[in-house]
Amino acid sequence: MLPNTIIPPVGQPFIELITVDSTNNYAMAQLQQGEVQDGTVWFAHSQTAGRGQRGRQWLSQPGKNIALSAALNTNGLAVSRQFYLSMAVALATHDTISKYVNSESCVKWPNDIYINDRKAGGILIENIIRGDKWQWAVAGIGLNINQTEFDAGALRPVSLAQVTGRQFDVQALARELCTALTRRYEQFLKKHEQLTDEYNAVLYRRGKTVRLKRQNIVFDAKIKEVTPDGMLHVEGAMWDAFAFGEVEWVID
Repeated sequence: MLPNTIIPPVGQPFIELITVDSTNNYAMAQLQQGEVQDGTVWFAHSQTAGRGQRGRQWLSQPGKNIALSAALNTNGLAVSRQFYLSMAVALATHDTISKYVNSESCVKWPNDIYINDRKAGGILIENIIRGDKWQWAVAGIGLNINQTEFDAGALRPVSLAQVTGRQFDVQALARELCTALTRRYEQFLKKHEQLTDEYNAVLYRRGKTVRLKRQNIVFDAKIKEVTPDGMLHVEGAMWDAFAFGEVEWVID
């Protein structure tokens, strides 16, 4: 990517969907069917079958939260840069949330958004790769904004409204997120090496001992850092690095 290349704004166009199963599903279908403008965002007022990492379901009350997907043109970029994009999207989401909370907000590896040890949102990036060509990425973002009651099976959820004590204009906040995504997308395309340090600066529990689980083994380890290939590095355990999916967090 040349330094003087103009980056299309993320969120132009900003397409509203009244109800959809999953904004990622919808976005991927649009990309498969024909031409899509780089930076197109699909925003759902109601998402009936939102998806998170590792096949988990993302439950959201209609009209209460952000559920959107952005189509990002990655044509010509190395497939090895996928986690740089993941870091950029996570940082953009963190940028948006952190403006409104006085308490600690951070990114939990690989790309959940946490506030005070509770999950405020998640990111699911899906890619269109043909051969060795990384053509498109669809960045799906779900953020708890005004919802205050959650399903009993949800894992320590929290919303921006619960933390701040105020209600938000969800669509206006989604457009703020698009502005943050534009800035981080440009950083990803032009100066992606800087993303790693910024990501680690807001990494959940960095420098602290946590409990993790690999297969059937539960162990303690100190979080060290995440490297550009997406590996979580730790200290004080039988293993010193993990790829996504190799280890689970054990929540007390």
